[in-house]
Amino acid sequence: MADRFKILRRIRRPRSAAERRPDRDSRVAVIGLGRFGHSLALELMRRGWDVLGIDADPGVVQKAGDELTHAAAADCTDPHALEQLGIGQFSRAVVGIGIDLEASILATSNLVDAGVPNIWARANTRQHGQILERVGAHHVVLPEHDMGERVAHLVTGRMLDFITFDSDYALVKTLAPKFVRGVPLGESRVRSTYGVTVVGIKRPGADFTHATAETVVEPGDVVIVTGRTQAVETFAELE
Repeated sequence: MADRFKILRRIRRPRSAAERRPDRDSRVAVIGLGRFGHSLALELMRRGWDVLGIDADPGVVQKAGDELTHAAAADCTDPHALEQLGIGQFSRAVVGIGIDLEASILATSNLVDAGVPNIWARANTRQHGQILERVGAHHVVLPEHDMGERVAHLVTGRMLDFITFDSDYALVKTLAPKFVRGVPLGESRVRSTYGVTVVGIKRPGADFTHATAETVVEPGDVVIVTGRTQAVETFAELE
């Protein structure tokens, strides 16, 4: 039984100087290398972070070992296993465990006890998220819920993309409605009329640029709009 708590395998992937971030604190621990955790870890690597990937399955660790800075097979419900990995020296950690709620909660609690100052934890439900917050997670992510909400907005409206930042604040990408076309944004009174702010604009074949009061919107332009959720939803429905 004691073997279950041993670190089964540890792999190090050397990184070039060009891959390393210039700042001193560039390490992140990702616990749980399923689809969510693995994808997250690879994106962190792409962005220049040093990633310690941890999973209880040695086979998963073996596959991820060549892609991450470090990979370790360990039972993160056991605080001693995390201690052996030096988890207390990390300033950031992500618990990506999804299916096993008990393991998710225990791993998060162990990170709290180890003194990790910034903990992100994946939750399957709002109730799961509330428990993770109560045991000490600083940030709770609900990928399935958030993606479902996002797709619902895209399916039922004219939005091209939809991102929420809080319970009542959102960022929307949408085609510019007719009433803002052909005049500077400052004259269209978007903010005073609809309570939203146009922060970016993209013309066909061009990159996104910042929008200003002098920006003139043309037919076919895509705009980035931010504001209260109801307000941006209303704006995105305008023809």
